[in-house]
Amino acid sequence: MALSVVIVDDHAPFRSMARQLLEAGGFVVVGEAEDASSALEEVHRLHPALVLLDVQLPDLDGLTLASRLAVDEPGTAVVLTSSREAADYGHRVTSCGARGFITKTDLSSESVTAVLRMT
Repeated sequence: MALSVVIVDDHAPFRSMARQLLEAGGFVVVGEAEDASSALEEVHRLHPALVLLDVQLPDLDGLTLASRLAVDEPGTAVVLTSSREAADYGHRVTSCGARGFITKTDLSSESVTAVLRMT
């Protein structure tokens, strides 16, 4: 069964590329958001299986949003993404409730599937 996904990133070209990569790998992208407030609305409305979440958003950082989603939507897996390395964010990456982290250059349906299988 295909997993439903909401992509959260403030750059439309990245959202488009991520959509193409994930859909080519069998995921179903059900929504997109460009900031944390619209992400919360979309996730609460759509209840996706997965949120692909950029760490750097204009209104709230993705690590804080991941922590909030872990409480509000415990059945939704969060995978963080950034152009920076996970180590740049320190322990917050592992303590925010996200399932894992993938750099934007390493994003693929296979890398997302691998992160989801790790837990």
